[in-house]
Amino acid sequence: MSDIGVVRGSQVEIAYERHGGPGGWPVVLLHGFPYDPRCYDGVAPLLAAAGADVVVPYLRGYGPTRYVHLDVLRSGAQAALAQDLRDLVTGLGLERPLVGGFDWGGRAACVASLLWPDLVGGLVTVGGYNVHDVATMATTPAEPAVESRLWYQWYLHSEHGRRGLDRYRRELARQLWDEWSPTWSPGDEVFARTAASFDNPDFVDTVVHSYRHRYALVPGHPDHERSERTIAAQPPVVVPTIVVDSTADPIAPPSTTAAHREHFTQLVEHRLVEVGHNPPQEDPSGFADAVLTLRRYLA
Repeated sequence: MSDIGVVRGSQVEIAYERHGGPGGWPVVLLHGFPYDPRCYDGVAPLLAAAGADVVVPYLRGYGPTRYVHLDVLRSGAQAALAQDLRDLVTGLGLERPLVGGFDWGGRAACVASLLWPDLVGGLVTVGGYNVHDVATMATTPAEPAVESRLWYQWYLHSEHGRRGLDRYRRELARQLWDEWSPTWSPGDEVFARTAASFDNPDFVDTVVHSYRHRYALVPGHPDHERSERTIAAQPPVVVPTIVVDSTADPIAPPSTTAAHREHFTQLVEHRLVEVGHNPPQEDPSGFADAVLTLRRYLA
């Protein structure tokens, strides 16, 4: 693991790990819930060996990342995650980095790419257009077979679920790892290295807010209202993009190339990978190759 640095953003002090040299071509890799930068331990060295300056932040609510003030809303909304990415990129002086991620991290990368396309050089996104259509999600139920796989979201909509996450954060996270990645069998030591990040004092509040905000059950931070209005229109992402679809992920099954082209005006490639919800950790060489392929395309 590399040393941890910190960038002060508008709402959080963003802790990050850095691999390679600051003179390399910049890459930012973002984890999801319930994971942390350990999911890129196999990816970052491969990219650094290829000349990349790889930055892997801890998202708000995870590890050593901290909110700057006690009264800042512990928001896990997509606009908040995207703003943190923007603050990280500008704070480190990264010039149009490639950004990649999955789950929450893929959402942050997609939203930042559509809000500020001049900020991002290219995008690798697991699952495609990870941008919530809050109005639709709040009013239009999915089929029961789909809804049942999202049990953890409904659980966290209740105060009972909040208390459950607070008390059993490791147990809940490990259950989701097992459910979402049925072909992957990480050992207890692998999980424990990530689970330490869930001890962040703001983990529970940030996670609960995320899963309530996406269904319009709670408001976001007022500073992000303008971004949320833009996101609500579901604009396309215009930066060069590689979409990675996981064939063994039960909560985010693959889509078609044609469907992805509706959301990405510069779809460079659509890859199907035989892994679950966490491609960077389940197939690090494959994820690194996606980033390197995008780099070559842009060269």
